[in-house]
Amino acid sequence: MNYLSLKTSRFLFSVSLLFSFLSAFAQNHGKIKGTITTSDGDAAAGVNIILKNTKYGTVSNDDGSFEFNRVKPSTYIIQVSLSGYETLEREIIVTEFETITTNLQLKVSNKELNEVVINGKKSNLSKKTDYVARMPLKNLENPQVYNVIHKELLQEQIAVDIRSAVQNATGAISKIYPSGGLEISFRGFSTGVNARNGMETLSGRSSISIDNAERIEVLKGPSGTLFGSSVSSFGGVVNLVTKKPFETSKTEISYTGGSFGLQRVAVDFNMPLTQNKKVLFRMNASANTENSFLNYGFNKTVLFAPSLIYKATDRLTLSLDTEIFNTNNTRPTYGRSYAAGLTNPTDLKVDYRTSLFADDLDAKTSSPKIFAQAEYKFSDNWKSTTLFSLVDERVNHSYQYYTAWKSPTEVQRMVSRFGPIHNNFTNFQENINGEFSTGSIKHKLLAGINYRFTKGTFKYATTQVLDVIDVTTAFEPIRKSDVDPKLKEMQFGVPNEQTFSVYASDVISFTDRLSAMLSLRLDNFVQKKIEDTEGYNQTALSPKLGLVYELVKEQVSLFGNYMNGFQNAGPVNQPDGSILILKPIYANQYEGGVKVEAFNKKLSTTLSYYNITIDNATRTNPDGYNIQDGKQVSKGIDFEFIANPINGLNLTAGYAYNDNRIVKSSDASIEGNKASGAPENVVNFWLSYKFQNTLKNLGFGFGGNYVDKQYKFEDESFYAPSYSIYSATVFYDRPVWRLGVKFNNLTNTKYWDSYGMAQTPANFLVNLTVRL
Repeated sequence: MNYLSLKTSRFLFSVSLLFSFLSAFAQNHGKIKGTITTSDGDAAAGVNIILKNTKYGTVSNDDGSFEFNRVKPSTYIIQVSLSGYETLEREIIVTEFETITTNLQLKVSNKELNEVVINGKKSNLSKKTDYVARMPLKNLENPQVYNVIHKELLQEQIAVDIRSAVQNATGAISKIYPSGGLEISFRGFSTGVNARNGMETLSGRSSISIDNAERIEVLKGPSGTLFGSSVSSFGGVVNLVTKKPFETSKTEISYTGGSFGLQRVAVDFNMPLTQNKKVLFRMNASANTENSFLNYGFNKTVLFAPSLIYKATDRLTLSLDTEIFNTNNTRPTYGRSYAAGLTNPTDLKVDYRTSLFADDLDAKTSSPKIFAQAEYKFSDNWKSTTLFSLVDERVNHSYQYYTAWKSPTEVQRMVSRFGPIHNNFTNFQENINGEFSTGSIKHKLLAGINYRFTKGTFKYATTQVLDVIDVTTAFEPIRKSDVDPKLKEMQFGVPNEQTFSVYASDVISFTDRLSAMLSLRLDNFVQKKIEDTEGYNQTALSPKLGLVYELVKEQVSLFGNYMNGFQNAGPVNQPDGSILILKPIYANQYEGGVKVEAFNKKLSTTLSYYNITIDNATRTNPDGYNIQDGKQVSKGIDFEFIANPINGLNLTAGYAYNDNRIVKSSDASIEGNKASGAPENVVNFWLSYKFQNTLKNLGFGFGGNYVDKQYKFEDESFYAPSYSIYSATVFYDRPVWRLGVKFNNLTNTKYWDSYGMAQTPANFLVNLTVRL
């Protein structure tokens, strides 16, 4: 072969290769998309989906959706499997240029899976919720910062109360009110679990059970625009979402035992009541008894929480969610005052595990709750949601303990008895949600009205100083027989209150990346006249503005918001006999940051900076006159990091920096000081791994919390020291049963909450859960 022939052959061979490459590249491909739901109707987020015997694989989004692009025309088997569910396979025929849509629902199974098994819990990255914005809005589309704590994470941590659960939220710290309810602090302000399924609830005196919690949502920033002043604090809102009935029969029985005599049984029973599955029923119930780590104290609770869903038509769905939670326990001791020179609890010479009060000074409360909802779909884009809620908190009696420390060893003891107390909260709400377009601009609209009515009774009794003891010598705890003869009974009238609200919110999508949220609420608050106290009528206007730009479509968004919260304040009597009509106390927040959901939904993070200013705060001048010109500023950083980098490995972490200071006050000496109960730095993290192949079903978890120094009073005279506590768990999780062991406070650290109350030392829990 001569040179020219060789060169020609090489050229033709190169052309042939290029033609083959271009042909392969230009081949007409198809597309597969769809959604995956679990048997209870929830979107299955973070699920791995594969096309068998190919390289194709993906992960479902928060709403359960998935998509395969550039799929070669052929016949495939799509496979989805989830621990505890039957393996699902479906044949898919892909043709040129076409998009194949398939929707898949997983069914519960009691057998071990032999196919591809993925992580059996809902992804921690999922932030799907209709409550934060009161409309379907993805995290990346929402200009508000919020955290979501799923029940699967709580099961992994063997969380037996709401208090330990909420500490998974960035910057959140929890403690028990002296009255017995749960208090949660973040962004420098305190609140309770004041929302239940988006409606008002109460936790000031009766507490809340974790056994009916599907998830806990922590909304950051003043949220009065959509939730009102009775639900929102200046720091935000904590919303508990309850478990709902679903279409498959399933029973879960759980037993937990542990330190300090803990014995706990919980049952979750679900079944359709009709063959066509239009009537669904679910019952959650639990009983708990445990002792305090102190030498006196106990906690006993009983929960019954039945719920019902009736799918009346394709358009109308009715639901009823009820709950009765009864408690009998002892309250924590509250230090009223500390002598000069006493700066923190380590200065006090009382033994860490010794109580100054006996546990026959107990408390009994009951808290029935009713939540009803009617959802009617006018069309695919418009629906009406009518809601009713009733919270009926009753305190039979509640003994509360108080101390006044005169020196490191000498303390005065006092007791108060609250009750009977009855608080009734009734709410009616109507929401209209819709989606429409004006030209190329898309709208998601919410319009709502809310009527709130409250009434109650209040009885109270207290003692003077009962005695003074030296805690370094032998002493007897104060008992009921010492207290009752010395109580001075008092009764206070509780005025009826009513609030009528109207609100609207419009999320305007100018492009597929740029959107704005415009919201406004009008509240009319009326407090009725009672005895010699004048009633009053007050109107407040609360706006909310937000802006979102998706820097990388469905992966990275920049956001900013202006949010408003408010508190109604009643008129006060001045020393000269005049009455000062107070304006609503407003909180205004400005915030900006970035949200990321990347790597096929394996990473979710939020970083933001906020500034909250409290205006119209009241103060008292040296002459005793009330003046409304106080001011407080809280500013800081929120950072949340959640990752599922590989199957079985989960990481949740958060860091919060907060600087909350009194800018103006009637007491000039505290101006510039930090607010009480507002630590500067708060850190939380939880890492867990469940083995996927070798040692399959075995897993472990490790986490911790750091809380900075917290002042008890604004004069910064007494504080709770900073602390770090760590926990670890080992578990073996199969589809039909789960065994877990948890070790809390591994280093047996002595630490105190911002009230100066000692917290639980090292302890352990053992949990066995059976799924039928």
